[in-house]
Amino acid sequence: MAACSFRRSIASQLSRVLDLPPENLIKSISAVPVSKKRHVADFQLSIASVTEDSSNNFLPQDLPLQAQKLAERLKCDAVVSEISAGPGTVNFTINRELLAKTVLQQVLKDGSEYGVKSELFSTAPRQKAVIEFSSPNIAKKFHIGHLRSTIVGNFIANLKVALGHEVTRINYLGDWGMQFGLLGVGFQRFGNKEKLKSSPLQHLFEVYVQINKAAEDENTKELAKDFFRKLEEHDEQTLSLWKQFRDLSIEEYIRIYKRLGVHFDEYSGESFYQEKSREVLKMLEDKGLLQKTGKGTGIVDLSENKDLSSFSTVMRSDGTSLYITRDLAAAIDRMEKHSWDTMIYVTDRSQSNHFQHLFQILKLMGYEWAGRCQHVSFGLVRGMRTRRGEVVFLEDVLNEVRSRMLQNMASAKTTKETEDPVETAEKVGLAALIIQDFRGLLSSDYQFSWDRALQSRGDTGVFLQYTHARLHSLEQMHGKEQLTDINVTRLQEPDAISVLQHLLRYDEVLYKSSQDLQPKHIVSYLLTLSHLAAVAHKTLPVKGSPPEVAQARLCLFQAARSVLANGMKLLGITPVTHM
Repeated sequence: MAACSFRRSIASQLSRVLDLPPENLIKSISAVPVSKKRHVADFQLSIASVTEDSSNNFLPQDLPLQAQKLAERLKCDAVVSEISAGPGTVNFTINRELLAKTVLQQVLKDGSEYGVKSELFSTAPRQKAVIEFSSPNIAKKFHIGHLRSTIVGNFIANLKVALGHEVTRINYLGDWGMQFGLLGVGFQRFGNKEKLKSSPLQHLFEVYVQINKAAEDENTKELAKDFFRKLEEHDEQTLSLWKQFRDLSIEEYIRIYKRLGVHFDEYSGESFYQEKSREVLKMLEDKGLLQKTGKGTGIVDLSENKDLSSFSTVMRSDGTSLYITRDLAAAIDRMEKHSWDTMIYVTDRSQSNHFQHLFQILKLMGYEWAGRCQHVSFGLVRGMRTRRGEVVFLEDVLNEVRSRMLQNMASAKTTKETEDPVETAEKVGLAALIIQDFRGLLSSDYQFSWDRALQSRGDTGVFLQYTHARLHSLEQMHGKEQLTDINVTRLQEPDAISVLQHLLRYDEVLYKSSQDLQPKHIVSYLLTLSHLAAVAHKTLPVKGSPPEVAQARLCLFQAARSVLANGMKLLGITPVTHM
């Protein structure tokens, strides 16, 4: 990684002067974000983070002076062409030609691995991660929360895979419970085998809505209970109908997820953990953790002082399991099956309490690995509606974004005729949805707006796609040959330097996202990259420039496009080449 060699070079000089091992210094040296104030340095060392390492404790007001003193003791060399002191930082400017040469060579050599190979990740052990996300309920709405879970989980999985970890993607379906009693009775009454085969998600949803209206009636309630009891007793006919519901739904989900660019390694579900949740209840009883209430329900006391000020209900009065009991069984089962290092659940924050309880109970049961479970929660999306009204099916959202994007593309003057406008519209539209969702902190709620998401200017997914397509057609027009011996002295304009400085920061941005699992760092990095590339595209023409200059610029744009595409793919966006 280009940034690594520069960081290491700066660290080795600092280590001689400060008498600290260079390893301790590398994390304190960071690339400087590009700003409107041109001619900023490339790297800065934060004095505060170095003084923490050494025994001399400075007061904050001494930091500028310390920075000044340290800067005076350092010398420029073949790598560093300028050293200056800031308020509490020492700033380093890399030799401009070396900067251009190193960055461009590295980006074009590493390709899709640029940034991921950085030594920032070298101490992180390769891990096995299990990620549970999306997890809709069969026969119920696929609401916007499921969509968020799907794209966030996909991002986390993509990032971990890119960083060399082994990832298992699990979709934990709501495929069991009392509602299947109702659904079974509903299907016997209103169901249609043909419709079930052709559009299972929609048909089961309609049946469920119809039977719910009839469910006030005592007779229907009894029949539903009866159907579910048969299901639990593994009655063949009942089970085969349920299995059809499940299998056909999954088949359709796979097709729709494919449109989203998402796949799963495992379609699990609550139904897998019927027997196992009974075993969990027995374990809780054997460990003395299961208490019975006056009503006969089973609870686990989670309070510090064992005064039931906080508890979790794990068993109904009739002895059957609850959602949390099945979650306990699933966690234990996944550990046995995958022996993971970390397990991540991606759901909206209304389930925070549920997961706190889940992890606490596992800890009480003596599973030390409970500490390696993590709940990545996200806020609510308000105001997402399609022309058909509120979102009921994931496919409605995909169709809506595609048709709106097709309309925009048809009315835009800049749009060239693309071979497959429908597919392009879908990929661009998805980029728009994902960027609008990932721009802020995941935990914050946001107001959804089609108009804002689909704008072609400004900080949107459409703008990212547009930039990628433009840079791609520039390469097509001026030859794609791998540029090896370019003359880097031709890339000294401020707009070129800004792009190079920004490319230098990519590994730090990936590192940040890998630490807190927030996509927003990568999103803002890519938006800035696109803005910088757009400016450079205007001021540094390839066409009509002398061959040497044209080649150097082409190489710069190729590097920018490569990193833009890498980042987009991590976010779950497929970059388009024509728009």
